[in-house]
Amino acid sequence: MSDFNRQFLFDQIAEVKQKLTLRQKLAKRTTFLTGTAAIALGAVVGAGVGAGVGVAVYNSWTRPAAVVVNDAKSVTWITGAAAVAAPSVVTINVAGTSGSGSGSGVFLTEDGFILTNTHVVTLDGSSASVKIEVKTSDGHVYSGKVIGTDPINDLAVVKISAPITFKPITFADSNLINVGDRVLAIGAPLGLPNTVTEGIVSALNRTIAVASAAVPENSGSGTGGLQLFSGTGTAVNLRVIQTDAAINPGNSGGALVDETGKLIGINVAIASAGSSGQSGNIGVGFAIPSDVAKRIAKEIMTTGKASHALFGAGVIDSTNSKDNSGFSVGALVKELTAGGAAEKAGVKVGDIVVKFNGQAITSAGELTAAVRQEPAGAKAQVELLRDGKSVILNVVLGDAANLK
Repeated sequence: MSDFNRQFLFDQIAEVKQKLTLRQKLAKRTTFLTGTAAIALGAVVGAGVGAGVGVAVYNSWTRPAAVVVNDAKSVTWITGAAAVAAPSVVTINVAGTSGSGSGSGVFLTEDGFILTNTHVVTLDGSSASVKIEVKTSDGHVYSGKVIGTDPINDLAVVKISAPITFKPITFADSNLINVGDRVLAIGAPLGLPNTVTEGIVSALNRTIAVASAAVPENSGSGTGGLQLFSGTGTAVNLRVIQTDAAINPGNSGGALVDETGKLIGINVAIASAGSSGQSGNIGVGFAIPSDVAKRIAKEIMTTGKASHALFGAGVIDSTNSKDNSGFSVGALVKELTAGGAAEKAGVKVGDIVVKFNGQAITSAGELTAAVRQEPAGAKAQVELLRDGKSVILNVVLGDAANLK
């Protein structure tokens, strides 16, 4: 930034200071991210982040901000992205007959719709009737109610009501992120609100299995969505973003954002090196892509539930070894549902699905997760191996609700 522009900014800052009333000055002392810091922040991290920060903070002097800035001259993109996104992130406390727990969430709308994980609002599947309190980034607490849950993708929507407007998170296109992109995780690990951790996108289109948070199928004795599935009870497969940004218990349902503070994922799980129980971050965390989260959230807000696609085929892992002991290389079709989507599209028993909508499929779990991210009736392109030759088919997916 040129000396002229720098001087201009500081002249504007001085003018703002002179116009503050005594009340504003007193409020300003309790505001962690001041108007001065926000303006300087805009000059450092760019108009895409800083402009929004300056306006938001200047218009809310009396509200404590979520991000502390002690030296506005040395702020980084991390501070900027956090300042943009943190006001949209909440802490959620849940109490049920079998216990209590906490997690995080993000505002979807100005009137108080919040997106979080199903395992947060069901206490890992142990309770369908819970008391919910939501604490916003400025410390206000509101009662909340569950609008709907989607255990298949571990997402849920909560609603709070208040005579004010909230700041909804801005969604980024998760289909455009790259491995190596810098990201922030924002949430309340161990109940500590407004916590920011930095990392990168470690991998994309990763499939993990987590314990189901559905009620009452899950007894609640497992670790829910926070840990990888340990092999007992009911599991669901999730197609996720992998990150090394520190994620710990309490981060579930919180935001994974890009360098501009836009949402690219909802934090959902961590890998654990321990043999049992919840352990801390080891640099392997997972988030549900924002495009999937946005679709699910919209359906729940509109109808109270989410739809899921159905492929209409029974599949198992396919390997190159006769005893199935090697690496899985695709999803082997073992049976077809009569009149189902796969049969109608021309899929045959013995086919090996290796791609779904352009994404590599190396296991039965990956295919299941990829299909269930799609809405009922969605169109998809499937690439499969048949007698050693590649075959590409267009499929109109069915409705998983028909299985019930």
